[in-house]
Amino acid sequence: MLQAQWSEQEFIQLVFPHKNTHWNEYFEDAINTFVNITLAIQKYQKVLIIAQELSYVKSLFKNKKNLSFVKIDSNDTWSRDFGGITVKHNNQFTVLDFKFNAWGKKFKYQKDNKITQQLKLKGLLKSYKHKSVNFVLEGGSIDSNGNGLILTTSKCLLQKKRNPHLNQTSIDKTLKEYLGAKKIIWLNHGALKGDDTDSHIDTLARFVNKNTIVYQSCEKSDDDNYDEFCRMKHELENITDENSNKFKLVALPSISKIYNHEQRLLASYVNFLIINNAVLVPIYNDDNDKIALDIFKKLFPKREIIAINCTTLIKQNGSLHCVTMQYPKVT
Repeated sequence: MLQAQWSEQEFIQLVFPHKNTHWNEYFEDAINTFVNITLAIQKYQKVLIIAQELSYVKSLFKNKKNLSFVKIDSNDTWSRDFGGITVKHNNQFTVLDFKFNAWGKKFKYQKDNKITQQLKLKGLLKSYKHKSVNFVLEGGSIDSNGNGLILTTSKCLLQKKRNPHLNQTSIDKTLKEYLGAKKIIWLNHGALKGDDTDSHIDTLARFVNKNTIVYQSCEKSDDDNYDEFCRMKHELENITDENSNKFKLVALPSISKIYNHEQRLLASYVNFLIINNAVLVPIYNDDNDKIALDIFKKLFPKREIIAINCTTLIKQNGSLHCVTMQYPKVT
């Protein structure tokens, strides 16, 4: 079964930017953001840092406690989508190495698609079994409540350049088989302007416990996202668990329009990261940042809430959750 992201973790994977990635225009700012994320996680648990320019990235950290480094080439930095997805069956963890094709072959992806396999060959995933799966799936497109429910979107998983030979029924069956799911909850609405992932669920709505879903709201009727988010809210109000019970819903405040070179950027508080004893929350220099942080403090009263400025990350159409991937603690 796919574990909830609040389950105890062994480490977080990060792939650092290099100058041959799309980060080149904002390279120093991007590096600073990745360092800030690493330092926040490092206080609580291990971090596996993958880097093409290994000596340079190592030099960014005076204190290397809880940090390990490996040299692997990459096309980009979106660990959530090309990282291994770990499931648990009979007390054994297996890293499922799904295919990654850059959200329907939008960008170069061949190096990123091989990263999990290379981690296995280098012995860095030796605590887990490993299984290659001939199915295109990104970690940002699914979310689990840890109790057999998977939340996803039809716009993403049914996009024809991912698994063109499969329909929704077949994909539903495949997800249940590999992720040990009892039920796949499909959202048909919800989209952020600037999103090139075809509506990943990790920018729209996610579980914070087995019965509660947080979702990105949009309160302004003149916002381009307004109609889609109203429809998504209505869907969320009507979806049920495997026992036909509705979920508790918590709205996260809207974020003012942010632009880069006249392009609307994707910004969502839903793109948070849960780690051991803390939650990292993306902020965007927005008036509602504090309101969002206060909501997370109520949702996770036993965890420290840490704000991470992600205004640089959204310039490449992703945020905090998108650049990270957790691996569960092996007991």
